[in-house]
Amino acid sequence: MTALTTAAASAQIQTRFGVVPATEGHELSLTLPLERWQEFGRFAKDTLECRYFNWLTAVDWKEQGLEVVTRVENLDVGLALMMRTRLGPGQSVCASLVPVYRGADWMERECFDMFGIRFEGHPDLRRILLPQDWEGHPLLKSYAVDTPHPPYR
Repeated sequence: MTALTTAAASAQIQTRFGVVPATEGHELSLTLPLERWQEFGRFAKDTLECRYFNWLTAVDWKEQGLEVVTRVENLDVGLALMMRTRLGPGQSVCASLVPVYRGADWMERECFDMFGIRFEGHPDLRRILLPQDWEGHPLLKSYAVDTPHPPYR
């Protein structure tokens, strides 16, 4: 059995998803359509054997909307995938990767807490860092830094 190469993984991604990943060493970086986010996560885990869920976060691009970014890896062959998807202006819903990667659980909760992204299919989407009665999402660029907050408890 031959080890999966970066070039072979890139070719499989292009064939199945029609996306050409950018390659830097053993890392492939790609932006996926929102509707194929979870499907690609399953492909990355099952076909490319990227079983290590490294991290997930979000970026607020102001008028362009939010972007979800995650990194998964095949530690056996040293392949890393940097996956991105854009939610678009005014959108805040993304498919959850928790059904594919259990490790996405707390990181999706953090993105919900800090950015207000609702991950459809998440088993327990609630705040993880701030109190349940907190108003707003502090990492959104529209969040006012002088927003009043409850005193420490």
